[in-house]
Amino acid sequence: MKIRPLTREIPDHLMKYITEQDPTLYTSIDQACWRYILKLSREFFETHAHQKYLDGLRDTGISLERIPLIEEMDTCLRKFNWRAVSVAGFIPSAAFMEFLSLGILPIACDMRKLENIAYTPAPDIVHEAAGHAPIIADPEYADYLRSYGEISKKAITSLEDLNVYEAIRHLSETKEDPHATQESVDAAQRGLNEALSAVTYTSEATQLSRMGWWTFEYGLFGPLSEPKIYGAGLLSSLSESFHCFDPAVKKIRFSITCTEVAFDITRPQPQLFVAPNFPALRDTLMTLGDQMAFRKGGLEGLRKALQCKTTTTTTLDSGIQISGVLSQIHQNAAGEPVYLNFKGPTQLSYEDQEIPEQGTRHHREGFGTPLATVTTMDLQKWNIREDEMSEFALETGVKIRGRLVRKIEINQTLLILTFENCTVSYEGKTLFQPEWGLYDMACGKKVTSVFGGPADRDAFGLPPSLSHTLARAQKTNQTQANQALGELYAQVRRIREKPLSPVQDLKQIETVYQKLVSAYPQDWLLRYEILEWLSDRAIQVDWKTQLILELEAIAQSSRETGEIIHRGIEILNRNVSKSSH
Repeated sequence: MKIRPLTREIPDHLMKYITEQDPTLYTSIDQACWRYILKLSREFFETHAHQKYLDGLRDTGISLERIPLIEEMDTCLRKFNWRAVSVAGFIPSAAFMEFLSLGILPIACDMRKLENIAYTPAPDIVHEAAGHAPIIADPEYADYLRSYGEISKKAITSLEDLNVYEAIRHLSETKEDPHATQESVDAAQRGLNEALSAVTYTSEATQLSRMGWWTFEYGLFGPLSEPKIYGAGLLSSLSESFHCFDPAVKKIRFSITCTEVAFDITRPQPQLFVAPNFPALRDTLMTLGDQMAFRKGGLEGLRKALQCKTTTTTTLDSGIQISGVLSQIHQNAAGEPVYLNFKGPTQLSYEDQEIPEQGTRHHREGFGTPLATVTTMDLQKWNIREDEMSEFALETGVKIRGRLVRKIEINQTLLILTFENCTVSYEGKTLFQPEWGLYDMACGKKVTSVFGGPADRDAFGLPPSLSHTLARAQKTNQTQANQALGELYAQVRRIREKPLSPVQDLKQIETVYQKLVSAYPQDWLLRYEILEWLSDRAIQVDWKTQLILELEAIAQSSRETGEIIHRGIEILNRNVSKSSH
């Protein structure tokens, strides 16, 4: 049965990223992987995570025994005025941030492969559900997360950012593809390296992504000498969370300087930022917001829009919003902007609603407008009447000659004047010609805000470059190669959950183990589950020693694998010691 996410109150342009969670696609290996991660995490985070974490696991509907259903998590999060929806893999950063701004946690329903049990750069249900969700139970943290989404969705994203995002998405999904080859992973890594090397400046979106990385992804909390973990990237990483307290990992007091520190998603972080409390996160976020173009506007905001080469929205003091790719700023001798050109599909809006007949279909090939305040009294003064040819010069020196055919006015403020047979010029240069069609002039002089993305996202539509980011189906880790092994995992799970009798259970467990010995000499997790089953029931059998020796041999294959296996065995030994007293 597929679990359909609750999607009420979600804007149409975000609906396209929501997918269906299908719990039948999770294999028995996936369930064992989830169970092991939660087993180690709960024990370690009892003393090393923010105090809300363990309570939050319970309060957000997350259990040790099975991968959670996002629909159930949605119900639990509603207690905290939040929601959860299911997505698959990467979605555009702007969409993720807008979900957060609405108090909605997008949860990737894919499950990491066993090979990546310690850490995966790809969004997965361990990271989102067991990492992000529990701390939302803290109201101050939840307020920061929502505020972060509200500000981040206004950030200006550069074309370079989009190229890096695409390279990260490709690398992450390649690493989690059960059919991927090492050659394809290496090629994807080279693609990311090339995209990163091509970055020439730090955009607003990059600043916000760094703040997000060093706070809700990799943040520490409390005193520098003894911090606790609250970042989801650490809470969902068995390896990096364990090592983040090493002296070699530099601990820095959290401040706005974290936006100057880049990060690498493919490697452990050499430094982490420690916040004294969650209100400090929001205060710093507000300081960063005050430096952004959506609050400052003006020529500074326009220059950021011009540099980014992506869709932005310029808001004028009349309230009209121009959404498109800013291509040119005409300035007077004093350096003040007097005329703006946008290339490609452009949208005119008011209060984030597209103005009728002023969308991207009408302005398919671009848009240009002077920056000038025009009132009804100005039209009378210039002797401009509808359906009559007229010629006038704005105070900036921009000259317009044409026939006024339409006026759009909202709340007694002129927003758009439409001319036909129109010529527009500035300092002897023609900016618009009659053969280009109707000329729509946006009324407004002062640039009050410039922000990333279109004003009316539903009406603007998704750029072709992001068409591949629409909702895809949930992936499965099952392959022909691991299907038989998965059935062995399923047998052990059934025995653990629904015991038959001690004699029958032990016989079946031994049969599974013998198949492991003959066919799967390198599989450690099922060996661990068998050892756990024996230890929990204090069962001694002659092949238990061999099982432990095999686990120890596999642990020698890599430092990371060995560390994860030994941590699990230590938990078993402690439990045995407790039960014997």
